[in-house]
Amino acid sequence: MISEKLQNAINDQINAEMWSSNLYLSMSFYLQSEGFDGFASWMRKQSQEELQHAYDLADYVAKRGGVAKVDKIDVVPQGWGSVLEVFEHVYKHECHVSELIDELVNVASGEKDKASQDFLWGYVREQVEEEATAQGIVEKLRKCGDGAGILYLDEQLGKSRA
Repeated sequence: MISEKLQNAINDQINAEMWSSNLYLSMSFYLQSEGFDGFASWMRKQSQEELQHAYDLADYVAKRGGVAKVDKIDVVPQGWGSVLEVFEHVYKHECHVSELIDELVNVASGEKDKASQDFLWGYVREQVEEEATAQGIVEKLRKCGDGAGILYLDEQLGKSRA
């Protein structure tokens, strides 16, 4: 049985994952409108991944005898600037999500819920990868500048997430 405190914390994370999904979907729409179909495709897949995280967390809460809940999902930004600025925001957001997941692990630890700690460590490992991926894209975009390199990276990211 999952504690009420941990259930509430996971429900908060479910909402955070749904907000993240909407954030990346908004970015996808923006990038597509700017003619960057590869970046837009990559971002759309990221949106789907974030939504899947919410589903996985909800399933976990249910398996532990709790009740998953969806609360109000706040509005996400709509305008982004350059492609580099978009991905700098992605990296900053992924760092924020890492902090949220770390706090979830701390709650599970405080509740002495080893099963939840083990489950959440999978998210920690995945989050490390997501943060590193975003950072790598930012570094590549900085090297590209605004020239042909950005178009090449757009094409490559479109292929990598297909």
